[in-house]
Amino acid sequence: MKHPVDIHVGKRVRHRRWMVGMTQQQLAEQVGIKFQQIQKYETGMNRVSASRLWDMASALSVPVSFFFEGLEDHTDEITSDTIPGDILADKEALELVRSYYAIPENQRRRLFELARVLSDVA
Repeated sequence: MKHPVDIHVGKRVRHRRWMVGMTQQQLAEQVGIKFQQIQKYETGMNRVSASRLWDMASALSVPVSFFFEGLEDHTDEITSDTIPGDILADKEALELVRSYYAIPENQRRRLFELARVLSDVA
């Protein structure tokens, strides 16, 4: 049976990997395992050891604590399908954020201001 913490950590691994544009194969190669193991971690099927989590954090350029962020807010609500209120569970939102950070910084600031104006009007 999957443990809610393993599911949460796996989702955070998947979201971060996706945000940096890395495949499961690329992450697996960087941490010295097979991509199938990454799949099992991301679904929460297998528990990630501390040393492996350290390696993945390094490969994904985040602190280890990144994988646990938001867990305390949703401990009773975590299911195997989604984390309620987690905007990163929405693939469209992830694509939007990823595209946003691909825009040059000066244009990104202008886009951000436009979005703020539009959201105030709506």
